[in-house]
Amino acid sequence: LMGVMSGLEIALWDIIGKAVDKPVHALLGGKLHERLRSYTYLYPEKADGGIDYTDPMLAAETAATYVKQGFTAVKFDPAGAYTTLDPHQPALEDISRSEAFLKAIREAVGDSADLLFGTHGQFSVSGAKRMARMMETYDPLWFEEPTPPERPELMAEVAAATRIPIASGERLTTKYEFAQLLQHRAADILQPNLGRCGGILEGKKIASMAEAWHAQIAPHLYCGPVVAAANIQLAATCPNFLILESIRRFDGFMAELLETPIHWQDGFIEVPESPGIGVAIREDIARAHPWQGDDLHIMPTEATA
Repeated sequence: LMGVMSGLEIALWDIIGKAVDKPVHALLGGKLHERLRSYTYLYPEKADGGIDYTDPMLAAETAATYVKQGFTAVKFDPAGAYTTLDPHQPALEDISRSEAFLKAIREAVGDSADLLFGTHGQFSVSGAKRMARMMETYDPLWFEEPTPPERPELMAEVAAATRIPIASGERLTTKYEFAQLLQHRAADILQPNLGRCGGILEGKKIASMAEAWHAQIAPHLYCGPVVAAANIQLAATCPNFLILESIRRFDGFMAELLETPIHWQDGFIEVPESPGIGVAIREDIARAHPWQGDDLHIMPTEATA
């Protein structure tokens, strides 16, 4: 339901912006940032063209390639898949594999890029603390959603036990759920996804609320270029903006979907001045490529014919 409401809300902002010939960031009070630092997930490609998320050395090579392209932060989640039995205690194998990824990627990029350690709320409090103790040596920018987000008071125990900043929010909706994160001091980096949290205005309220708690925002993205464009409009107006999630450089199929692609250069996204949310979908391209496979993890730069 919140996804539907968020989509409608974003569409209405786009309609209003185009009607008055102004970008949404101007309607939110004006932009503070001309460009926005961004990160991407690692998509380590094998020689045969497939993706391998299990090889730390391949991940490190991919991270080094992305840094050469201009990225100053990369995200990966090597701790294992989340399950219906979560929250669980990570196995020693999970911790060892995670350390192998952290070590290899840190050695590959040095201090030229932040490491963003992603999980999906899969660990118990004690399990997350064990993982965090190992991670501290490699100084990641954040430990993402270490415990299920439904109990922020328990996530706060992890935050209090580690020097790594905790990031959370991709699955939360409305300012009320984000307020619980802040009140419990469960996270210092909030990750509202405008395609789920309630849309652009709700995202602005969340960001303003976070500012009062000295928390930063890093808008999350799993919805493609439309929500990416909405994230850009919001982030441009926020003094407590930290970093924005990209899908690689918004190239390939992501660029094909838009009449004017999102402009990414040297690790930053340029904030557009075009009216509305700044993009228009090429409906002919979208309709020509319906997803017909069984794999839910769609590669971001492939046309899914």
